[in-house]
Amino acid sequence: MAEEHPLRELEAWIGEARSRDLPQPASVAFVTASPDGQPSARTVTLKRFEPEALLFTSALWTRKAREIEANPRVSLLFHWPALGRQAHVAGEAELAERSLAVELFAERDPLHRFQTVVSRQGEPIEDLAPLRDRLAHLAQVQETPPACPEDWGAVRVRPQAVELWAEADDRLHERRLFERDGEAWSLTLLSP
Repeated sequence: MAEEHPLRELEAWIGEARSRDLPQPASVAFVTASPDGQPSARTVTLKRFEPEALLFTSALWTRKAREIEANPRVSLLFHWPALGRQAHVAGEAELAERSLAVELFAERDPLHRFQTVVSRQGEPIEDLAPLRDRLAHLAQVQETPPACPEDWGAVRVRPQAVELWAEADDRLHERRLFERDGEAWSLTLLSP
C-alpha cells in the first residue's frame, strides 16, 4: 500500500530490500554540483531517516562537502533493480550538528573507523600499500576504535521533491512525484 509521506514509503522500500537480502539496500547515488555547475556523483550509504530528512556522513575535506558548502542543492538516486523500483530525491543539504556526527561515527564498523583515520578520502596518493599497512597495524594494536575526527561530519538532506518509480510489465511504469508544499506534500502522478 502506498504511503502518503514519501520518506515513509522510501523507508519501507529500503526495509523491503533489506528483508529480501538485496546487496547494499541503502546505497544511493549522491549528486552535488561545483560552483560553476559541474555535476559530481558518488555512491554513498544512507545512515538514517529523520521525520523530514535523510542523514549521511562525510569527511569534511572532500569534494562532496566543499560542493555542498558552495551549492547546497543535491540530488539522490536510489535503485533496486530486483524490486523494479527507484527513487529520486531533490533537496538541500546542510552540515548537521556535531553531536550527530559523533553518534553516527560511533555506529560505523570499527575497521571503517580506522580507515577514516588512515586515508584522506579523495586526496592524491602514490600507492595503496602504505595505507593498507597502516590500517592493518592500527587494527592490531588499537584496543578501541578511534573517536570521531574533528573533520568528520553528518550531512542532513531535506527533500523538496521525491519521485517514486515502480516498474510495470507493460512499460506503463508508475511515477509518483511528491513535492513539498509548506509543511505538507503534494502528489502528482506522472505519465511513464
